Amino acid sequence: MEFNVWLAFAISSLLIALIPGPGVASIIGFAMHSGKRVALASVMGMAVGNALAVTLSLAGAATILATSALAFNILKWAGAFYLIAIGLVAILKNEQALSFDGAASGALPRSAFLTNMLVGVLHPKTILFFVAISAQFIRPDQPYLPQAVILVITFTAVAAASDTAYALTASRAARLFRSEQSIRWIRRAGGGVLVTAGCAIATIQK
Repeated sequence: MEFNVWLAFAISSLLIALIPGPGVASIIGFAMHSGKRVALASVMGMAVGNALAVTLSLAGAATILATSALAFNILKWAGAFYLIAIGLVAILKNEQALSFDGAASGALPRSAFLTNMLVGVLHPKTILFFVAISAQFIRPDQPYLPQAVILVITFTAVAAASDTAYALTASRAARLFRSEQSIRWIRRAGGGVLVTAGCAIATIQK
């Protein structure tokens, strides 16, 4: 793959990654509710989920999703319900220690990682959209597999960098409010963002 083709794809990936969607909303929710460490774990989970999703898309899953309304809706609703459930738990679970630093402060890093890994994998639009843009950068006269690997790695890395920026910004903003009442409301807001992200996934249409 020529450098100018790769660079064009990297820039396209960055523009896509910067647009806030359900994935970014869930990362911000974790940052506001549980702090930087948990937010960064959710970023790692999203990166793994994105990598799996785009790999599946290049392996043919996009064709199934594009032609099967049932498969599309199963992925969509599974991701939506999961995020909404996590958000409601975050809103209702306010009796834990009010701190952004320990595991008791909210979600555990492992649960944030697994949650966003599922969000990445269960987001059907990621699969369909990646196929739409990657097709513009794969040359049929060159071996397919090396090009596909480069695109998957590039997209995942660029999206992870963008998500990290969102996580650090949101967690830093949340730390500006240190009173117990402020932290309670920040956590509720974080849970609300997760619920909103789930609702956003539920409204996706083919």
